[in-house]
Amino acid sequence: MITKLIKVLVVDDSAIVRKVFAQELSKEKNIEVVGTAPDPYVARDKIISLKPDVITLDIEMPRMDGITFLKKLMQHYPLPVIIVSSLTPKGSKLALEALSIGALEVISKPSAAYSVGDMSIQLAEKIRAVYGVRVVARKSSVEEGNGQQLASIQINSRALAATTNKLIVIGASTGGTEAIRRVITRFPAISPGILIVQHMPAQFTTTFAERMNSLCEMEVKEAHNGDTISNGKILIAPGNYHMLLKRSGARYYVEVKQGPMVNHQRPAVDVLFKSVAKYAGSNAVGIILTGMGADGAAGMVAMKEAGAINIAQDENSCVVYGMPREAVRLGCVDHIEDIDKIPGLALRCITTS
Repeated sequence: MITKLIKVLVVDDSAIVRKVFAQELSKEKNIEVVGTAPDPYVARDKIISLKPDVITLDIEMPRMDGITFLKKLMQHYPLPVIIVSSLTPKGSKLALEALSIGALEVISKPSAAYSVGDMSIQLAEKIRAVYGVRVVARKSSVEEGNGQQLASIQINSRALAATTNKLIVIGASTGGTEAIRRVITRFPAISPGILIVQHMPAQFTTTFAERMNSLCEMEVKEAHNGDTISNGKILIAPGNYHMLLKRSGARYYVEVKQGPMVNHQRPAVDVLFKSVAKYAGSNAVGIILTGMGADGAAGMVAMKEAGAINIAQDENSCVVYGMPREAVRLGCVDHIEDIDKIPGLALRCITTS
């Protein structure tokens, strides 16, 4: 439980957004907005004088854009940063670049000022989640695309070819975009089908899937209702939609739908994992990665009871150990592993089960 005040600096070129964020966040327990800044130059001075614990950062600003500022911040004064981004294609692309540089979370910027107050509740949850996280700057997505990502895991091709009825499912939240990258870029092109739920706003998942597709040997796409699951294909749940596994005879496919939030999330990891327990059973391997809260833990219990093998990311390699911790606490995890060892372990589990 957080007992001290979390000092927050709001950086946004909109005076209305700065005012409403400051008013609404200051109503929250354990959160104090110590200052606001209209651009990175003002923000730089306030970071030095106010020493905030968390920064919210708009990425499309005058004088200096948020990406340039974030790179400088990560190099000289790394702090937990939450990106506040527009839902435009450009905003989505910049937000994902910010996550690859070192930002920990992204939240969509409302299209109308009156809805900023509603968004502040979600923002407060993310502030609490990233508070105290030790921030380590990461290479940009451009660098990742130049061959510096880890080489794919070498697994017997015959063993992989025989996994047409097997699948891997992954759930993640805070810090998950980079954790997912580190996992799925290691899978060979003929790996079994993979389903992913990453807590992310609508519109951002399309850009995320496109970015992952450019880095992976497997095909990666945002899921659409009725998409078939097959070897060599990765499906990512679209923002604001649940993704469920379904089966028709020997064919696996996904159902994409809305419906109530689960664990305050849509998409929810539990929704996917419980459907996997029902339709795939022992043919599945579940992976729970970094993230706040408990989403995915109950689903992993169901998967374990159905005969699946479950893997949790270890605490040392997590940005936030909330979701893996809850799964471990419930006794449904077979292996706890460092992030970079998870891909090989998952493939060994899927080819020997």
